[in-house]
Amino acid sequence: MLVAVGCGSTNDDAVTTGDVSSAGNESSEIGEPIVIGYSNWPGWWPWAIAEQEGLFEANGVNVEMKWFDGYIESMEALAAGQLDGNCQTLNDTISFAGNAVNGMVAVLVNDNSAGNDKIIVTEEINSVADLKGKKVAIEEGVVDDFLLALALEEAGMSRDDVEIVPLETGAAAAAFAAGQADAVGAFPPFWTTALTREGSKELITSNDFPGAIPDLLVMSQAIIDERPDDVQAIVNTWFDVLAFMEENPERADEIIAERAGVGTEELEMLKEGTRMFSIEDNLKAFSEGEGIQHMPSAAKEMAAFMVDVGFIPEAPDLEPILDSQFVEAYAAAQS
Repeated sequence: MLVAVGCGSTNDDAVTTGDVSSAGNESSEIGEPIVIGYSNWPGWWPWAIAEQEGLFEANGVNVEMKWFDGYIESMEALAAGQLDGNCQTLNDTISFAGNAVNGMVAVLVNDNSAGNDKIIVTEEINSVADLKGKKVAIEEGVVDDFLLALALEEAGMSRDDVEIVPLETGAAAAAFAAGQADAVGAFPPFWTTALTREGSKELITSNDFPGAIPDLLVMSQAIIDERPDDVQAIVNTWFDVLAFMEENPERADEIIAERAGVGTEELEMLKEGTRMFSIEDNLKAFSEGEGIQHMPSAAKEMAAFMVDVGFIPEAPDLEPILDSQFVEAYAAAQS
């Protein structure tokens, strides 16, 4: 789910949504701003509601949400200690955790991709088995490559049974649309490019593999150690955001569409492919168990996959990157 791929250092042109100056005026009462990065993914857009509707302040925490046009840049900023938290996927957290100066810890599941990540194929391909020997354009080691690997494994195949064409996701979609590959793995907006090829269709989506692409709020270990009550307040705020979305759907959509820069029709389409996670969903995701619906199990499978394809040299210590204490505390307070 690398929605806005970039490279290089932190985006100096990133903009901040909402009015953080008022929060700064209250810093003597509720602490200095905790700076959290977010970028262009449907499950993270609702953080703009927390800013615009004063939900952080209502929970007694001073937060600055910093928007990044480049998703990778946001992860680089967290790894370098330039952010206190960031919105990112589980597999990307595994990729960056080993080099994060202040640690990376997932404290909340915002959503699961539930159809927004797709494997698009040509007209004559009707099953995963039909991919054997075909050219698949994909960005190696990231979420849609993992989705492809899961589908191949389920069909008794492996990545060795297809010809991988390694390309950045936007370039992969363009190559497929131009007839240079038989299949492509892509996330929005790039699969819309892929589907412009005549006869193309989706063969596999993230909806077929629940838990394969969890989208998270990841905080530094340093901020958790220094300000655990504020991290708890941020997690609490997220569930207030979900309640606001349910109680005020029109206003919520207005804020989200403005933040995302999308129209009503596109917003509805992307919302359909995003499953927002309740507190019950969070508790299950953080719990031990077999299968990728349980993040401890999913993290092991993802790490092994990334090492196997050469995306990372070795798996980091996985235990410190998942911390369920904050969602558990929220759940206990509701009972």
